[in-house]
Amino acid sequence: MTPTRRLVLGLALAAVTAAPALAQSFPVQGRPITIIGGFPNGAGTDIYSRKVAEPLSRALGVPVVVDNRVGAGGNIAMDLVAKAAPDGHTIMMGTSAMLAINPALYARMPVDTMKDFVPIIALADVPNALTVVPGQRPQLSDCKAVIAAAKARPGALNYASTGNGASTHLAGVQFAAAAGLEMVHVPYRGGPFAMTALLGGEVDIFLHQTVALVGPYRQGQVKLLGVTSRERLKAFPDVPTMAEACDLPGFSTTTWYLFAAPAATPAPIVARLEQEVRRIIMDPEFVAWVEGLGMTSMGQGPAEAKQMLERDLGIWAEVVKRSGARVD
Repeated sequence: MTPTRRLVLGLALAAVTAAPALAQSFPVQGRPITIIGGFPNGAGTDIYSRKVAEPLSRALGVPVVVDNRVGAGGNIAMDLVAKAAPDGHTIMMGTSAMLAINPALYARMPVDTMKDFVPIIALADVPNALTVVPGQRPQLSDCKAVIAAAKARPGALNYASTGNGASTHLAGVQFAAAAGLEMVHVPYRGGPFAMTALLGGEVDIFLHQTVALVGPYRQGQVKLLGVTSRERLKAFPDVPTMAEACDLPGFSTTTWYLFAAPAATPAPIVARLEQEVRRIIMDPEFVAWVEGLGMTSMGQGPAEAKQMLERDLGIWAEVVKRSGARVD
């Protein structure tokens, strides 16, 4: 055996034996686990991460903290996690916007979402809802009326989004394509700004994530004409799906949350994190909390979550291309 061959085999053996040892020592006592998010405090991802953090801390016996690194649609957070030590102490609250949409939207990506991360567990399915203000546009009383109004005056109806290429923008693109509509997209710098525009009458409709609509809906500020999930949501049992309300059979568009780790994180550590997070998110009380926010619990493990990401990369690439959105 040549010296080079012996060196390669030695390194491979060291890697194989090191992974179980590292997993056995995980988590390192006294060292916190940090959940890195890409969106601001108070966003749906932040709310979800903090809900998981306390029981995960109890399960693992170390502090679990949430650190939101906002910017570039989540790319700053992804870059930070990709470069972190692959020891299980840094994980990412990833979204389909970050992992599946950004690669098609951004001309320059700091990471490869398929190569630089290993999914831990898919957390929640997050739909949108077609949203209007009660009485503000009487002609937009239901989804079929919205479609009729848009077809009567192509290009006259406008819709808000949380930014160019955001999931709320692309949901509007998908709705317009499915219904054969020509609508004007009006991007804003995030959900609060877009909601303010809707409430103030600057825009006609808003396809917003349901997690942000629970409060305004219950307070009567907004009316939901349809949800983009395949089935009605427990948070809004009287609101039909858009497939029902708009007479668009099969129409559905949702996003998701998942936890991921740096790609080189040993499989035993990923498995431990998956086990503990799964126990938390599939607890009936936690599931009820998720459903109360207009989401649906998922629970797919690393292999299934990776397949989901790979599938959605292709789906969203087509939608982004159709939208014409691009960030340099």
